[in-house]
Amino acid sequence: MKGRKVLICSDSVSALYSIQSGSSHTFRRRCVSHSRRFIGENTEVVGEQSLTPELRLRLFTPSCRFWTERPELWPYEDPYWAIYWPGGQALSRFLLDHPAVCRGQTVLDLGSGCGASAIAAILCGAAHVVANDIDPMAAVATHMNSELNGLQPPVCLTHNIIGSPPAAFHLILLGDMFYDQSLATSLHSWLNRCMETHGTKVLIGDPGRAQFEEHAIRRLLRPLAQFELPDSVREENYGLSCSGVWSYTPEL
Repeated sequence: MKGRKVLICSDSVSALYSIQSGSSHTFRRRCVSHSRRFIGENTEVVGEQSLTPELRLRLFTPSCRFWTERPELWPYEDPYWAIYWPGGQALSRFLLDHPAVCRGQTVLDLGSGCGASAIAAILCGAAHVVANDIDPMAAVATHMNSELNGLQPPVCLTHNIIGSPPAAFHLILLGDMFYDQSLATSLHSWLNRCMETHGTKVLIGDPGRAQFEEHAIRRLLRPLAQFELPDSVREENYGLSCSGVWSYTPEL
């Protein structure tokens, strides 16, 4: 969905939601208000048709206008945040089934999209959660989805942190991030730095896309869980039937 783009103000929803004086604060507040209204009018609250029926999320469905609308009429970046991807579903399901994985931990949801895995981490008792996605609309959606589930939103950052000096997270979550070969390679290098510097643990959710299965990192992963995808999720993902969760273990 490419087309006319609308400026959304800032590289961080922390900044979008920050309290500032004068015209700058007014501009940010209007941007957030416009984005929230747009998301509310063009998504549908979904719960039951996923691996995590206990989570409520605002997503695109066939009944939403832009499911069939001409792409050039879409005013923002491609709305990856409005789809609950199968790797993210498996990762969120795994966390909800095994809350001790992130209880009391500092957690980074990298490529957070709709924020489901970050929300799952909060529900499981994580001490501090950061959701990172380079699309500012994803951060607004994450705030709205957190509110839908009765939670305080995580810290949302929208600058690209891959390649930056590793922060001291106990756990990094990656759902559906291995869709591009060059991105997978840069992720591989950065994750190694995070683990070497801070002993960070890494969990990856992916339905077995070719870019994931064929990458060198695949040999360094230990399978933790496999989930059968609901019929509606299979239909939306070209027939992919399962999605798995892996632990990144370079010592293998």
